[in-house]
Amino acid sequence: MFDVFDFTPLTASAGGALIGAAAALLWIGTGRIAGISGHLHGVVRRRTDDRMRRGMFLVGIVGGAVLIALFSANAVPERTNFPTPLLIAGGVLVGMGTRLGSGCTSGHGVCGIGRGSTRSIAATLVFFICGVVTAVITRHLFTG
Repeated sequence: MFDVFDFTPLTASAGGALIGAAAALLWIGTGRIAGISGHLHGVVRRRTDDRMRRGMFLVGIVGGAVLIALFSANAVPERTNFPTPLLIAGGVLVGMGTRLGSGCTSGHGVCGIGRGSTRSIAATLVFFICGVVTAVITRHLFTG
């Protein structure tokens, strides 16, 4: 259940500003959008000159999360008891959705909306609505 003390507008705003600044710096420095699915696709499937940069981008995202988990006590509450088949199915559906939507929430939601892309605004609305519906259904069907 949501606890009013879990609401941290200052740290959330600082995190959002850092994400926006990083996305802007990547755009200015390389002309590339900071979309996670596009970077992953570039590392795994494409034969491009910038595989190393794409890989380092992904390592930085995962590495940052690992550092926060290691050095900040209880920064992220541990979540357990998720059925593995549902996690796998969710991962597959998210992967299919990012392919169908030509990008993920980071590409469309952070970068696309920031650039004023109507396609990204529409995609982000669809992501958000589907996420809310999925969360409500999952919470009521798969929890006690």
